[in-house]
Amino acid sequence: MADLISIVKEKARKRKKRIIFPEGDEERVLRATEIIQKEKIAYSILLGNEKEILSKSKDLGLNINFDNIEIYDPNKLTAQKAKYIKEFYKIRKSKGMTEQEAEELMENLDYYGVMSVQMGDADGMVSGSRHRSTADTVKPALQIIKTKEKFHKVSGVFFMVLEKRLLLFADCAVTIDPNSFDLAGIGEDTAETAKRFGMDPRIAFLSFSTKGSTVHPMTQKMAEATAILKDKRPDLLIDGELQVDAALIPWVAEKKCPNSPLKGNANVLIFPDIQAANIAYKLVQRLAGAQAIGPILQGLKKPVNDLSRGCSVTDIVNVAAFTACEVVEPQYKCDITRL
Repeated sequence: MADLISIVKEKARKRKKRIIFPEGDEERVLRATEIIQKEKIAYSILLGNEKEILSKSKDLGLNINFDNIEIYDPNKLTAQKAKYIKEFYKIRKSKGMTEQEAEELMENLDYYGVMSVQMGDADGMVSGSRHRSTADTVKPALQIIKTKEKFHKVSGVFFMVLEKRLLLFADCAVTIDPNSFDLAGIGEDTAETAKRFGMDPRIAFLSFSTKGSTVHPMTQKMAEATAILKDKRPDLLIDGELQVDAALIPWVAEKKCPNSPLKGNANVLIFPDIQAANIAYKLVQRLAGAQAIGPILQGLKKPVNDLSRGCSVTDIVNVAAFTACEVVEPQYKCDITRL
């Protein structure tokens, strides 16, 4: 089986995108930057105090060529910072933000990083190795970059790479208790993510019931989400509500839902809430030995991705590669159908 990350890195190299890291002096970020530069995955922009970043890199003994790395030090880039504050205030003044508040928030490097993406000074952002929660990354992105459509929800998808199968799990990271309309949006976004990476999405809305075998508000929510997305996107292959075995195992599907268009071959799994999704991806990762890549955030106009506080250097490199492949370009897709 071809390695998903190798394919994504290969595509990222061809795209030559600029990825900004607000935690520019964090050890794992610096180590990841060394690898990203060596493997030519992207152009890194490190955000923070320039002196501290250079000193930390030297202390760690890293071989980073800073002639080919940009460091955005807000204390030195006064013109850029002033431009960002002005634009941030312009974006948020209708929500009651004052110029002073805009100036204060721009001291937060996540806000500064997101603004650099919004203003075109970076193509995507990767942050979160020091954060308490995903919200620390998502909130600035929602306020500045915003979602693709009004009332749209941001969600987090994991690429689950098993020995003979590639699955997408959502939403594992952002929307805690989505309603049926939220779930339909999550399903659509995950389908588009699958397409962007060369997959033919087959979407299953999961529950503890298959096609009305149990009538309960929880199962009805998934059935409603299925109906909403089917109505909106008749071009997509969708079914629900389905138990996970009926979604993934052909002979079980034949018994439980013989008329299902998925026929037990779903590759996009939409979970009822964040509890189910988060538990599921960690079980599959830890017990089945799957490679879990994510969460990749979807639903934003431009790519901003989150890291776990427990992320490894490899995780940061991988998410940076995915972020580079998320940058919207006409007719672009990263083909991983060789998997």
